[in-house]
Amino acid sequence: MRIQPAARKQTVEDVDVAGKRVLVRVDFNVPMAPETTRISDDSRIRESLPTIRYLRERQARVILCCHFGRPKGRVVEEMRLAPVRKRLGELLELDVLDAAGPGGGEPASRTMGMGPGDVALLENLRFDRREEANDDGFARELASLADIYINDAFGTAHRAHASTVGVAQHLPAVAGMLMARELEMLGAAIASPLSPVVAIVGGAKVSDKIAVLENLARNVDRVLIGGGMVAAFARAFGHSGGAGDSTPEDVAAARALLGDSPAEILVPPDVVTGRAFAPDTPAVVRKLDDIPDSELILDIGPEACGAFADAISDARTIIWNGPPGVFEWEAFSGGTKAVANAVASNESATSIVGGGSTAEAVRAFGVDHLISHVSTGGGASLEFLEGKTLPGVAALLDK
Repeated sequence: MRIQPAARKQTVEDVDVAGKRVLVRVDFNVPMAPETTRISDDSRIRESLPTIRYLRERQARVILCCHFGRPKGRVVEEMRLAPVRKRLGELLELDVLDAAGPGGGEPASRTMGMGPGDVALLENLRFDRREEANDDGFARELASLADIYINDAFGTAHRAHASTVGVAQHLPAVAGMLMARELEMLGAAIASPLSPVVAIVGGAKVSDKIAVLENLARNVDRVLIGGGMVAAFARAFGHSGGAGDSTPEDVAAARALLGDSPAEILVPPDVVTGRAFAPDTPAVVRKLDDIPDSELILDIGPEACGAFADAISDARTIIWNGPPGVFEWEAFSGGTKAVANAVASNESATSIVGGGSTAEAVRAFGVDHLISHVSTGGGASLEFLEGKTLPGVAALLDK
């Protein structure tokens, strides 16, 4: 696949960072083990390391900022970034300075004495209600800490917040290495893919993914449908669809895609159902036209797994967003595992996996290292695939 420039945006390699104070927006919103402050997956921290190391090699003073969880503008002790700062320090093999804040005068006083190659981390941005409001005063406070701004947080690029958009109005703003790779890989998959192009789309409702489906259907050869939205497609065919929710608008959208899409739409011929949305509900394989009204579609069936694997096997570009089943539960993990293995087995294809639960799935099944690109952005990759302009990207300097 021919890789396009990162949305024609300047990157960290286009600016002189030597000895400069650099504010870097990262995405350290990592999962924690239930009821602990132990990080269960540090992938997002690791993904930021190339940019941080690049800056340190050039003797920049690196000030990192990020959010964690949804504290809604107030200090929540369980959402402090101390565990993140500790893990980052272990990975970098240095002491990461606690820059406090995120707002007020303390970050400036704490970072003033930083030396070349030092790294500091501000406290959770969302402890300050001005962050999500894209408040210019807060953006100016952040900007005052540095000479250059780098956005390396693709996972938050779809949010117009002070740390993603506002600060870029006050400093030279460029993409970090992770951001650049995300834009290149996702952009090339849409703009200049090698055919055949196969898109795999899961999710609970058609309404959640309709814009993605419509945009992909204009740009790919096949769309494979999974997840709870299969119920709407079953109803579009005139079948029951089971107990899953789908509005008349969902069904109409599914029917329109089936009738008018330039792409081939593959709907599972069989599914795995359960009487309740619970891990221990008995799993039953049903044909798509034979789902009782009382049962929920929780996975694609074995026949669908084979059909999907065949459709994936000759693809040259694969775009996957949304698991086809509730893969966290063993009885309903077969479809996601089959798709993950099929994508990983196609060594001739460029494979792009959307963030969020799809990224979790490929890691859970141990095939993430066989995927060309596993996105760090859930909502951001979704909006990118819809064809939307991401505010955090638009705010960066053009080439």
